Amino acid sequence: MKLKGLRWWVVSLIALATVINYIDRQSLNVLWPAISVDLYPDKTDLERKEIYALISVVFVFSYAFGQAIFGRIFDWVGTRLGFALSIGIWSVATALHALARGVLSFSLFRAILGMAEAGNWPGATKGNAEWFPTKERALAQGIFNSGAAIGGIISIPLIAFLSVHFPWQTIFILIGITGMLWLIPWLILVKAPPRSHPWITEEERQYILNGQRNQDLDRDGDFDEGYNPSLRQLLSHKESWGVIIASAVIDPIWWLFVFWIPFYLSEVNGMDVKTIGIYGWVHYVGAMLGAWLGGILAQNRI
Repeated sequence: MKLKGLRWWVVSLIALATVINYIDRQSLNVLWPAISVDLYPDKTDLERKEIYALISVVFVFSYAFGQAIFGRIFDWVGTRLGFALSIGIWSVATALHALARGVLSFSLFRAILGMAEAGNWPGATKGNAEWFPTKERALAQGIFNSGAAIGGIISIPLIAFLSVHFPWQTIFILIGITGMLWLIPWLILVKAPPRSHPWITEEERQYILNGQRNQDLDRDGDFDEGYNPSLRQLLSHKESWGVIIASAVIDPIWWLFVFWIPFYLSEVNGMDVKTIGIYGWVHYVGAMLGAWLGGILAQNRI
């Protein structure tokens, strides 16, 4: 069996994983008002918010640590198995939230979730490098990166809807099962890299592999080896610091939206969970469009 446009199927699955990634991490944000009242009926709203902030800090630090850990894991075991480990672990961690009964247990499960979810981005980038020629990578990056925004668009109204029909414990279990189901098409479809995949057409295989060749800088007729710098060499380039500084400035704003938008809508605008489900996703539409247009612009400029 041959499947035309196999690389687009692969990036679509990675984008779907990113959607699920954001549904998982947004679930606590949206459900916290119900969770906090259930677990901490005697505490004030401010005290409950402080507990949520503490749990969120644990998640962010675990997420940062997980970026480095899963980057190594993906290089070691490959994209196929790396994604299976990442989404498998974070799906189990999401379902385990149903057993949480306090700060310690929530922090533990959020730490596992953060570490495993961090694997989505180095894994997606590695998958992009494997499955796309250089000239299409910016667009592919924009497609899977838009999954974060799409996940935000879907997660808030979806979780708000589920909260009307199910207790918060059941919602965490249902979301965890969704991630495990994603593994089925992933393991079936992504059997191997494009060089040896049995379902890829020969035309697409050559298009991908030829498009990944490096330039012949010394004009000797052979393609030169790719630049594979050490960490010290990488940090010696001003371009590297440009990316690092830009990310350090932008990322806190993104996380502010991810963690605190539901609280803002609740406290400042007096919205309940159902009303937040109606309006709380709107800003993610801009992020989705920005990811798509940014990928197209970068591809065009490069």
